[in-house]
Amino acid sequence: MIRITETAQQHFAKLLAEQPEGTGIRVFVVNPGSPTAECGVSYCPPDAIETDDERFPFNGFDAVVDSGSAPFLEDAVIDFEEQEMGSQLTLKAPNAKARKVADDAPLIERVEYLIQAEINPQLANHGGNVMITEITDEGVAVLQFGGGCNGCSMIDVTVKNGIEKELLERFPDEVTGVRDVTEHERGEHSYY
Repeated sequence: MIRITETAQQHFAKLLAEQPEGTGIRVFVVNPGSPTAECGVSYCPPDAIETDDERFPFNGFDAVVDSGSAPFLEDAVIDFEEQEMGSQLTLKAPNAKARKVADDAPLIERVEYLIQAEINPQLANHGGNVMITEITDEGVAVLQFGGGCNGCSMIDVTVKNGIEKELLERFPDEVTGVRDVTEHERGEHSYY
């Protein structure tokens, strides 16, 4: 589930050596499965472990994950890098904002996952978001934009050169195109 690199394991082991015996780390997601999901790591003393927590043994310590966070931490990687300007601990959890779906899940679920995990984080940089409302019998993904995407002068580029291109590459035999059904209104909320 979670991969902790060798350098990160060494870093945690060094930190945990100064903590009470049996203390591990807790890896968690706040607001899992939502656009505001945030990942974190904290100390986890033995008396803070709940019965439904999952424990993963690493080199000299356990990583503990609560049952609510577990599905959103699939494929997560924790790394530690020493750099000239200092050291940095990173936690990358590609499924924190959307629960990973099976390869054989219905098409709309797989497209929704791609939108939540990869497309919406990019649109969020401009205050926008998109959701899929349906996939037609002809394979057209029907999209509804919100936030800064509503009224943006670049929406056609985003739809055709961004989202449609990505969906056609990822689902070549299932998605035939996209259609934007948003009533775009220009305003102060729009990104230009």
